Amino acid sequence: MVGGALQIAGLLVGGIGMIGTFAVTGMPQWRVSAFIENNIIVFETIWEGLWMHCIRQANIRMQCKVYDSMLALSPDLQASRGLMCAGSVLSFLAFMVAIIGMKCTRCAQSSWQAKGYIILTAGLLFILSGAVELIPVCWVANTIISDFYNPVVNIAQKRELGEALYLGWVAAFCLIAAGAIFCSFCRCCEKSRSYGYSAPTHYPAHSQDSHRKTESSYSKSQYV
Repeated sequence: MVGGALQIAGLLVGGIGMIGTFAVTGMPQWRVSAFIENNIIVFETIWEGLWMHCIRQANIRMQCKVYDSMLALSPDLQASRGLMCAGSVLSFLAFMVAIIGMKCTRCAQSSWQAKGYIILTAGLLFILSGAVELIPVCWVANTIISDFYNPVVNIAQKRELGEALYLGWVAAFCLIAAGAIFCSFCRCCEKSRSYGYSAPTHYPAHSQDSHRKTESSYSKSQYV
């Protein structure tokens, strides 16, 4: 009962992390225009994402445009595009493997040992996807902070952390937490299985012979 609830909790947390990873990959709010010094009145807001950049002006609806070329991106965003795509694929694969290995899933010719390996694989995939997602999110955040405090960078080119980065940290934490849950569940199953089954006791040959002689003599005494 507890194991099934633990698996369901891990699947839900992993599903939240997977959906968050998909959302972060498509969101344009990775780098947001910074309003510093005397820029009190804001006429436009600039968003820069992995696939497009958007401009939102005052009293005008937001306009977005897809990047014409990948070379137009900065090196951190170029690497983040590939890493986030890899993290999305890994999180989806981990979620599907976790569903296959769930305790409530009935598969033909399946054993508890095979399902334990499947659950362990799902946990490792969740942890790997969370680590892959953390790399681009932390990289972009570090670049934004470094440029913000760099006096050489022009004020108009300075950016702030966008909502996608915060959501990326939350999604990565959910993926790693789901992986830890599945790995710990597999570990607990191994311990319970080792304690639940003990090796059969083997008696020496002379004790077995004496036991058989005792039984034969007892049976003869009944018929005398």
